[in-house]
Amino acid sequence: MPSQRFAPPGPLGFGGAPLGDMFDRVDEATAEASLEAAWESGIRYYDTAPHYGAGLSEHRFGAVLREKPRDDYVLSTKVGRLLVPSVEPEIGEPFVSGLMFRRQVDYSAAAARRSVEDSLQRMAVGRIDIAYVHDLAPDHLGDGYDEAFRTARDGAFRELTRMREEGLIRAWGLGVNLTEPCVRALKESDPDVFLLAGRYSLLDLSGLKELFPLCAGRGAHIVVGGPYNSGLLAGGRNFDYQEAGPEQVAARDRMAAVAAEHGVDLKAAALQFCAAHPVVASVIPGAKHPDRVRQNAALMKREIPAAFWAALKEQALLPPNAPTP
Repeated sequence: MPSQRFAPPGPLGFGGAPLGDMFDRVDEATAEASLEAAWESGIRYYDTAPHYGAGLSEHRFGAVLREKPRDDYVLSTKVGRLLVPSVEPEIGEPFVSGLMFRRQVDYSAAAARRSVEDSLQRMAVGRIDIAYVHDLAPDHLGDGYDEAFRTARDGAFRELTRMREEGLIRAWGLGVNLTEPCVRALKESDPDVFLLAGRYSLLDLSGLKELFPLCAGRGAHIVVGGPYNSGLLAGGRNFDYQEAGPEQVAARDRMAAVAAEHGVDLKAAALQFCAAHPVVASVIPGAKHPDRVRQNAALMKREIPAAFWAALKEQALLPPNAPTP
């Protein structure tokens, strides 16, 4: 059996992108209340990134978490974008505001170490447990992806491995929206855990094909981001940060009909499905209001009848090999 690497606690964590003013502004009191609601709900894994509001999310996390016992929670952030002081905030979609920085993409070894150190300065929590290499994927880098991956492999990956050996971090991996970079990283380096957004959900099972079996063989873990696929599975209209297509809406509606037949909240099914796979360590829906945080915590615990999962498979809405609760 492969040795098990460090992984965040589950089944539910807190995704920090919304607290970087993603799509809409969040006032400081609401941001603080959302993080406190997560803590009160028993959530002990928190993920953020310099990219989220150009440091805004990290500042908000630090303001709350630095008051909590450091050994009682796991914290992850990301490398790959340095924040450089600016006379005005750089607004990077989908964030509508931010702090007085501009983002500088850099996957080198020196930048990875500096990024971790800068994040520690912004949050003042003593240590970072997991560092993800952020957005190292073709959907963000286009034709520059292969060159960027080689730079990261020879730079950030090796430096994060050294930082893990030094004890400055406990684990590292990739934070991406595609499976291919994760598979490539496992084949070319030694990551521990991946934050995979949107590629393992009731509507997208990309992770099952190659990545999850490879993780199982290496003892690596998955953190599932975007379990609602940008809101479509929560009753919204967006899929992967844009308006959903007719086929995606139709698939969601068919699942919603099955859920209604069995008295199941589709949001609860979305969360619990993601958590059921053995390589998944935690599921981290984003939330920007304390009521939504508490709702997610309750949904993760809601009882779902086995007949519901069987019906999804009988109607070919899930493949037979998909693990279910």
